[in-house]
Amino acid sequence: MASEFDLPLTCFLIPIPGSEPPRFLLRWFTAVAEMDICGHATLASAHSIFSNSLVGSSDTVEFSTNSGILTAKRFSECDTKRSFLIEMNFPVITTCEYSSNDVSIFSKALNGATIVDVRETNTDKLIFKPLKGAFKTTSTDQIIVVLSSWESVIEFQPRVDNIMKCPGKMMIVTAAAPQGSPFDFCSRLFAPKLGLNEDSVCGSAHCSLAHYWSLKMNKCDFVAYAASQRSGTLKVHYDKEKQRVLLTGKAVTVMKGSILV
Repeated sequence: MASEFDLPLTCFLIPIPGSEPPRFLLRWFTAVAEMDICGHATLASAHSIFSNSLVGSSDTVEFSTNSGILTAKRFSECDTKRSFLIEMNFPVITTCEYSSNDVSIFSKALNGATIVDVRETNTDKLIFKPLKGAFKTTSTDQIIVVLSSWESVIEFQPRVDNIMKCPGKMMIVTAAAPQGSPFDFCSRLFAPKLGLNEDSVCGSAHCSLAHYWSLKMNKCDFVAYAASQRSGTLKVHYDKEKQRVLLTGKAVTVMKGSILV
């Protein structure tokens, strides 16, 4: 079904009866693979649940996923619940030094962009495999490539064929925001191995970006800019004590329909 839709992500929800707070089984799929964690599809799922009153008056919903239990909370922007923000509670994905000194493969994939740092992620510590058939990730599922400037991230033209040859399932390209900017950093995410040449706004990428930029900037609260053509803004909080990342955003329903199986 995800292949037929051919959208960046398709998610499937199944309510779990008798749970408190309300809980749903949640799985995410690209057109070619099942994902172990996904931010914007979780946001869309929570938005749909709250908007269609599938949890009554509850402002909290839990999701049982390949990455453990994820929580989404609704916060009203004004006096009515018709307009609301959603805060998602995700596990942090820690970063570490890239295991090779040769970064030329990344420079080629990013069309010669100037690289100042490369990190890989420790996602092997993340996946708890609570679901039958869940796959085990490796420590290099995400590669973080840091460029010299904000403009470099926004302006470079990726070479998707070369990104396919790079290690990791996903490549996150990021840079710090210039002084005076309302943002702290920007990013773009490329995952052609998973059927996504470029993701519009990748929430789960910020589980590792929060860890990386917290070490660099010595802070835990960020306003992040996703610099794809369909750009977006995220509020990010890194809870060091609990090793969790809180992502806040909002969604809009643009289409409804029925599937005949």
